[in-house]
Amino acid sequence: MKFVIQRVTHASVTVEGKMIGKINKGFLVLIGVTHDDTKEIADKMVKKMTGLRIFEDEQGKTNLSLADVDGELLLVSQFTLYANCKRGYRPGFTDAGAPDMANAMYQYIISECKKVIPVVQTGEFGADMKVDLLNDGPFTIILDSKEL
Repeated sequence: MKFVIQRVTHASVTVEGKMIGKINKGFLVLIGVTHDDTKEIADKMVKKMTGLRIFEDEQGKTNLSLADVDGELLLVSQFTLYANCKRGYRPGFTDAGAPDMANAMYQYIISECKKVIPVVQTGEFGADMKVDLLNDGPFTIILDSKEL
């Protein structure tokens, strides 16, 4: 499982011209799921992501978590995080989880995040989405379950 976490001042996602998710200060999280991901792996990823202390305190140090700053989440599924570019110039996506399994994991991650963060917005699994954001910093973290 991979999460690309971007600290944002605001972010939104649009499908077919309609805004379906919008947040203010918080994290835009792009979520990639692979074949062998489990709820246990998702639990570790959600705990790590929601606990990251990457917001500045009064002294300008990154000591505050999402909850400490009343931050919001925008969760967007993105199978292309599992692109394989080793051969040629056309990426392969065989490492991405099958759609039914990946969507189930995505929905599980959403439900777990809602248990700890009051404002959780989402994209639409499998849709052609347009994501708009203002990256704050810029500050981007990549979490890979194989490295936790």
